Amino acid sequence: MKIGKVIGRVVSESKIESFEGRKLLLVQPLDENKSPVGDPLVAIDTVRAGEGDLVMYEGGKEAAMSLANWFNPCDAAIIGIVDEVGL
Repeated sequence: MKIGKVIGRVVSESKIESFEGRKLLLVQPLDENKSPVGDPLVAIDTVRAGEGDLVMYEGGKEAAMSLANWFNPCDAAIIGIVDEVGL
C-alpha cells in the first residue's frame, strides 16, 4: 500500500464496462513525511474519496482485484481514506 493525496478528478466520456459507475481521481503519491514523490497518477475510486483527501492506494494486479471483475485494465485503485499518519 502507498499513500497519496487526491488532487483532482478525471472526466471520461466513455469507460470500459468494469469502470462504469466508478470515479477516476488524480492522486499525487506521497512519502512517509507527506511530501510529493513522483508524478500524479489516475486511480479508480472504490471508497468514495474526494479532492483533498489523504488516501491509501495500490497498484498492479492488486488494484485490479479491488473491482468485482478481476479481469480489467486498472493500474491503480484507491482502497482507503487515511485519518491520520504517525511515525
